[in-house]
Amino acid sequence: MKFIATPPAYDLTYSDVFMVPRRSSVASRLDVDLTSTDGIGTTIPLVVANMTAVSGRRMAETVARRGGVAIIPQDIPTDVVASTVAKVKNSHTVFDTPISVTPHDTVGQAISLLAKRAHGAVVVVQDGKPLGLVSEADLTGVDRFAQVHEVMSDDLVIVSPDTAPEDIFSRLSEKHLTVALVCEGDRLLGVMTRKHALRSTLYRPAVDPDGRLIVGAAVGINGDVAGRAEALLTAGVDVLVVDTAHGHQDKMISGLKAVGEARDRFAEQTGRRISVAAGNVVSADGVRELVDAGADVIKVGVGPGAMCTTRMMTGVGRPQFSAVLECAAAARELGKAIWADGGVRYPRDVALALAAGAGSVMIGSWFAGTYESTGNLLTDAEGRAYKESFGMASARAVKMRTRSSSGFERARAGLFEEGISSSRMYLDPERPSVEDLIDQIISGVRSACTYAGAASLEEFHRFAQVGIQSNSGYEEGRPLPAGW
Repeated sequence: MKFIATPPAYDLTYSDVFMVPRRSSVASRLDVDLTSTDGIGTTIPLVVANMTAVSGRRMAETVARRGGVAIIPQDIPTDVVASTVAKVKNSHTVFDTPISVTPHDTVGQAISLLAKRAHGAVVVVQDGKPLGLVSEADLTGVDRFAQVHEVMSDDLVIVSPDTAPEDIFSRLSEKHLTVALVCEGDRLLGVMTRKHALRSTLYRPAVDPDGRLIVGAAVGINGDVAGRAEALLTAGVDVLVVDTAHGHQDKMISGLKAVGEARDRFAEQTGRRISVAAGNVVSADGVRELVDAGADVIKVGVGPGAMCTTRMMTGVGRPQFSAVLECAAAARELGKAIWADGGVRYPRDVALALAAGAGSVMIGSWFAGTYESTGNLLTDAEGRAYKESFGMASARAVKMRTRSSSGFERARAGLFEEGISSSRMYLDPERPSVEDLIDQIISGVRSACTYAGAASLEEFHRFAQVGIQSNSGYEEGRPLPAGW
């Protein structure tokens, strides 16, 4: 990446910069290969942040189907993480996981399950065989104690696993239905909507060497770091993330070395080397020290996150675009990569982070207001759906992280917070699923690559030309509201 003029002597945020188009031979955005340059194995450069309110099993399997990876938070007990990893690994790489009830389950039970998946359908199953479907429309206005077989629809589209996505889309369109049931014999294997059929031709799932969906997990720098790392490796994680707010410190170095030793022992036993990510830092020196300690990927970002108050509390941090630019250059010199962690609000920000040299972009709060995030779906007084989110340095997160400590110690730790403990993340009615947001982001990134004349992310970083803009320049690029 290069600046079109001499860059200023101060650091820059994503909003401070713009990209200039250049001559391109890339005929279509679909000709762009978005495989990440970080070596993790993702086919799109997106990582779901290890935030308790965001990343869990549903998020992990959904994002991996579209080519990204989710990191399960360090606050989750190791045995629960192992169970989550197993479920992700057992999920189908193409078809969405069905929600099922028996014919005699109640309407209330079905309603409580609807928000668990974006496809919005519950399959009625008996002895493993699908009998019908119920959707929100079928359940609206019905007595919650009625049984689902009384309201289910038996007008089904049932397909085999080898049916082409185009055929599934056509059959659903012909019958004016939304969801097809994918069955192997009489056994329900998964579901596919019309949108899923389209997406399956646009994305490649991120899979491990055995062809299963990939998933990562985080390790803190306190307690039995090596023990948790070994347990997570045994559970089958595909990337370990050694995570703390201030990654450029002695405990991170020692913890990272312990994780690296556990990783090396695992590689000797299995022949498979798992990547280790670590952070967060915002300087070239921080990158170099974490790489020396064994990190393959460095997380970059202090304070740009939507739930983070570090900069306002401490004055510590760095504008994210400049942090990514410097840290990515340092990592590349060492043959390593970075994740740009935080600060993205729009697809343009993701594109600019990749142009600056990030291998992938880590997203947290943006994905919190989706069906797939871990929180319960709630409704405000105006009927708008939302989920609660909170920062990982907030008092709420600290309490969870110190649950094994005494009540006094937990209360004292809660006095020191650098994050928001409760925030409502509203679901966008137009994009309520994480897949909808991924579509929006990837569409923007693909187009940005074509504007730069780049057919891959490596070319995008090399070819991108960036300029500096004023606040009014940024505002000029924002769409005006309808009816102005």
